[in-house]
Amino acid sequence: MQTFVDPNLLQRLRVGPLAPYVDAYLKQIEQEGFSASSAPMQVYAIARFSKWLHGRQLDLRQVDETTVERFMQRDPGIVHGGESAPLRRLLAMLRQIGVTVAKPSEPRNRQQRFTDEYRRYLLKERGLAQATLLNYVPFAEQFLFSRFCNGNLNLSELSAADVTKFVQERAHQLSPGRAKLLVTALRSFLRYLLHQGEISIDLSKCVPPVAIWSLSTLPKFLPAGAVHRVLSHCERDTQVGKRNYAVLLMLARLGLRACEIVALNLEDIDWDNSRITIRCKGGRWAQLPLPADVGEAIALYLHSARPHCTCRRVFLRHSAPVRGFAHSITVSTIVRRALIRAGVDSARKGAHLFRHTLATDLLRQGASLDEIGEVLRHKSPNTTALYAKVDLTALRTLALPWPGGAR
Repeated sequence: MQTFVDPNLLQRLRVGPLAPYVDAYLKQIEQEGFSASSAPMQVYAIARFSKWLHGRQLDLRQVDETTVERFMQRDPGIVHGGESAPLRRLLAMLRQIGVTVAKPSEPRNRQQRFTDEYRRYLLKERGLAQATLLNYVPFAEQFLFSRFCNGNLNLSELSAADVTKFVQERAHQLSPGRAKLLVTALRSFLRYLLHQGEISIDLSKCVPPVAIWSLSTLPKFLPAGAVHRVLSHCERDTQVGKRNYAVLLMLARLGLRACEIVALNLEDIDWDNSRITIRCKGGRWAQLPLPADVGEAIALYLHSARPHCTCRRVFLRHSAPVRGFAHSITVSTIVRRALIRAGVDSARKGAHLFRHTLATDLLRQGASLDEIGEVLRHKSPNTTALYAKVDLTALRTLALPWPGGAR
């Protein structure tokens, strides 16, 4: 701790009721990867806040976000930069160790409580992934709000007309894929209402379908050689570059989903047997062989580029606070920036682009759809069947002659 902050400065800044907790705060931000140069300014902010609390004789146990906001507005017309973030971290730490009383949650109305119960049902009873909840619950909230905007939640009044009206109003504002997700989520919510006895008729059968025909689209993939171009242009001299190269190589060689990259832990890599364990969609697990080049890239990142951290995630943020990726969007952002850096133009720039490209390359190399489905860990053969449409050589043998065409 003394090497992290000058001890003489630290002694002067240990003032007021927060003085006993400064060391614990410094230890926390050091573990989270904050630089030593940023620590003094954070401690200054805590010292000013502590003096302010002492001057007003405020009880430390009752300090909350409102107290911090009052402190931030202590000088009308003056903006005190750099204080908000350290004080939020400090408040979270004080709550965690039991110094302050957790802020009571805002009173929730019946509609909010009902969607909270629906969220718990999907998670606990149905065992759905958090990502699914993020899609389903907002649509349920929108449906209830559109029907009971006055706040008087009477679910027994729901009718087929309400369901149809909601879908017709919302579906045309969304992309076809998002509209299909809307009706799927709405059917799930209406079945939940029936299961809970809130409605007596199965209104899920009244949800109109969205016209998306099976296998009506083509998978989005990169042309031959584009993946090699992206990987060869990846910056590998920096810590972030080594991390991003390992992420891109896993996407390209193993066809992983972004969420599977995010959830990968250190113990999921079996170095002795060259295998890697993946947390798949739907709570499933799968083991895949670890190619030599992928293993080498991960090992290089772990040995010389990964920040020191107690977090067990393989891939970490490189800016404080250091921890695992918060969301799959981070992986897609890495892909998008790599495509731009390599000068590769693509209509799609997300992480799934590499997955589609791997499947297409395997098909061109003669792999069967069953083999591709096994590599991509598809539950249904129908999901893999989409890639048959890119094998133009095989499709030509099935094409019928055009009536009246040239002989």
